[in-house]
Amino acid sequence: MKSEQILIRQAQQGDRDAFGQLVRRCQDRLFTSIFHLVGQSGEAEDIVQDTMVQAYVKLGAFRGDSNFYTWVYRIALNVASDRHRKRKPEQSTDWTQQVAGGEPIDPGEAPGARLQRIERADQVRRALGQLSAEFRQILILREVEDFDYATIAGLLQVSVGTVRSRLHRARAALRRQLERTRAE
Repeated sequence: MKSEQILIRQAQQGDRDAFGQLVRRCQDRLFTSIFHLVGQSGEAEDIVQDTMVQAYVKLGAFRGDSNFYTWVYRIALNVASDRHRKRKPEQSTDWTQQVAGGEPIDPGEAPGARLQRIERADQVRRALGQLSAEFRQILILREVEDFDYATIAGLLQVSVGTVRSRLHRARAALRRQLERTRAE
């Protein structure tokens, strides 16, 4: 398997197969992350597709200061932000079915455990959906993507101190929202 740097260099020289390999390496992870951000699989697919087109067009500008996924993720955040500004908010009517219906069943799980796990996951998703885009985004970057603070700061173009502050406030807001959701 070729290293990422070799594939990037080949892709920058016009090798479409090399770019295809780069895309295959990161598209599933990117889709998952963007899906958590926007909450709709069709919208996430569109964002990932637009992101890959933009990444191909802008590949010559990639300097290698970060890894390819981080660079593509930044493009995806910009695409998602642009799409969000251009449309009115929508709610997916089959959100729970999409998310809960696709989870595999653990054969060793107790009969009610799967249902409880799905219910907890649904509560977290609903609570995340109630947060501001800024809070939802930073929680996904840290808790789902497991990016370190410096990487998040680079992606969001803010200081590490701002990342820490936003993350603290986002976690507190999520906790409050979960308490409200559970009380209902």
